[in-house]
Amino acid sequence: MTQQSTFLAWILRMPLIKRWALMHTVKRENIAEHSHQVAVIAHLLAVIRNERFGGSLNPERAATVALYHEVSETKLSDINHVTKYHNPQITREFKKLEETSEKECLASLPKLLQPHFAPLVVQSNVDPEYKTVVKAADLISAYLKACDEIQLGNREFIPVRDRLDGMLSHFKETLPEVRYLFDTFADNCLVSVDELSQQDN
Repeated sequence: MTQQSTFLAWILRMPLIKRWALMHTVKRENIAEHSHQVAVIAHLLAVIRNERFGGSLNPERAATVALYHEVSETKLSDINHVTKYHNPQITREFKKLEETSEKECLASLPKLLQPHFAPLVVQSNVDPEYKTVVKAADLISAYLKACDEIQLGNREFIPVRDRLDGMLSHFKETLPEVRYLFDTFADNCLVSVDELSQQDN
């Protein structure tokens, strides 16, 4: 009899993990929604790099890496960015916890499948080129979320937007596909459905 794995069960609990746990949000967001958005954006960034800037990324690989980039939070829940990074010692300890959680998740798979998931689930094993693209996509998703909350009157996200804007400036300089995405797609992510429909006519 095949031993049951807990891997899929943990992944399917991602919708239960609330993001922005220490902040008031007008629109609730969970890590499953966030991971899907990051996957879409990472896929788009990879395609843009290949078609516009001579890249050779596999867009499907970028999307898959993104889908698993928050897997540690299935056991740890979402940790506020400022809490995690305000103190180097705390940062190191959180990173250890995240890697332990990722390795537990990997170990929950049948051994035959583990080599396929090790470079996706355990973030220290992810190819650096894909890790950078997914990190940019992660920041873009969070930035657009912050802008949306501010538009809805939630001023608590103003410092978040400003911090993310500063972090994204580095990616805009080093990854031309990030600047292209903002120039081509970002503004319409914050307009009403009526405005979107008018543009598509």
